[in-house]
Amino acid sequence: MNFFEDNKYYSLYKPTYVNLRWIAILGQLITVYVVYFYFEFKFNFFLSNIAILVGVFSNLYLLLFYKETYLSNKLSFLILNMDIYQLGFLLFLTGGVSNPFVIFLILPCVFSSSNLDIKTNFLLVSETVLLIVFLTFFHFDLPWPLSESFLVSDYYYYSIPFSLFVALIFLNYFGLKFGAEARIRKEALNKMEEIMAKEHELLSLGGQAAAAAHSFGTPFSTIKIIAQDLLEQFKDDINIKKDLELLVSQIERCNQILKKLTLDPITKDDFITRNITIETSIIEIIKSFEEISQKVFSFNFDKDAYQEKINNSIEIIYGLRNFIGNANKYSEKSVYITLVGDINFTKVLIEDDGKGFSKEILNKIGQPYLKNIDQDKPGLGLGIFIGKTLLEKNYANLKFENSKKYGGAKIQIVWKNSDLKKI
Repeated sequence: MNFFEDNKYYSLYKPTYVNLRWIAILGQLITVYVVYFYFEFKFNFFLSNIAILVGVFSNLYLLLFYKETYLSNKLSFLILNMDIYQLGFLLFLTGGVSNPFVIFLILPCVFSSSNLDIKTNFLLVSETVLLIVFLTFFHFDLPWPLSESFLVSDYYYYSIPFSLFVALIFLNYFGLKFGAEARIRKEALNKMEEIMAKEHELLSLGGQAAAAAHSFGTPFSTIKIIAQDLLEQFKDDINIKKDLELLVSQIERCNQILKKLTLDPITKDDFITRNITIETSIIEIIKSFEEISQKVFSFNFDKDAYQEKINNSIEIIYGLRNFIGNANKYSEKSVYITLVGDINFTKVLIEDDGKGFSKEILNKIGQPYLKNIDQDKPGLGLGIFIGKTLLEKNYANLKFENSKKYGGAKIQIVWKNSDLKKI
């Protein structure tokens, strides 16, 4: 088995963990000193202080000498091991499992279950179970007034380690479950940030291309005029005429390439930055898919829908494009997009004639289930998560269901008009 997997998602956040350890060490000090000096219960006071000092020095090491923000999976395992055995030694000196503070022995495993990999957590849980068994049979007496005796039945005594085992398994199961979901969501968010960074880079390149086309327009026109004049002068020289005709044709070709780079020769570099309506955004997205897809796109819009220009937010464009792209990908023949609205709300409906969402996917819709549960639709999950996150960030409310009219998937995106004005 490959233990201590090195992964950026398997780590402990050092500032939080160090602070929690200071709280635990302070609690141990207060308990030991109050019990020994105030209640005057007798136990090995010297060794108890040695155990606490081990925790203090290890925390000082993390605070002063370990410079990383996160503890690696391997170092986290070593430090949590130290916490388990340090507390186990204190419990060994003060009554074993009969000590009421024995419940704290399971906390390091709970930390590991939500932050470290499952194999490392399995090791820590196994060690904790063995330590609880050891403390059940081997330990010094619980500190107690000499005039009184602490006697309980074996049924009660042996139920303590049993209850600890149950709590350990129960809490670690939920820790592993929630920790895995948190890691998936974190991974999905990281991927979303990477995609958005690439999208910004593409937009920047698009703007630069538009500016370049605009700048090259004048010199290319000058070269073309000179070439045509030379062609007129040397029209009787067959060899020179052929070269000049080639030169003129290549200049014209360069002009056509630069026009394509501008995306819209009329607006040139204003295309990226201009403000447009949601209707115009959808039209441009549909056009981009029609160039590469054989599917039929049907766009119906209500004249009463929100017609004010909004910032051409990359997040809204990317979110809408994600859902329209999914409809294009999973439809049989057609994609249906509807834009409706009134004085208060604006609604976008994206439907297709495909197979629609399965029940399993509908239960998890919007979650970044990267290991897809529907093998017939590879990749579904992360794209929906990204689109949903981006649109909700821009005040949209989304609803996912299957279309009763067309039989495929149906996505409803709703904005309050007052929120669109904020974008």
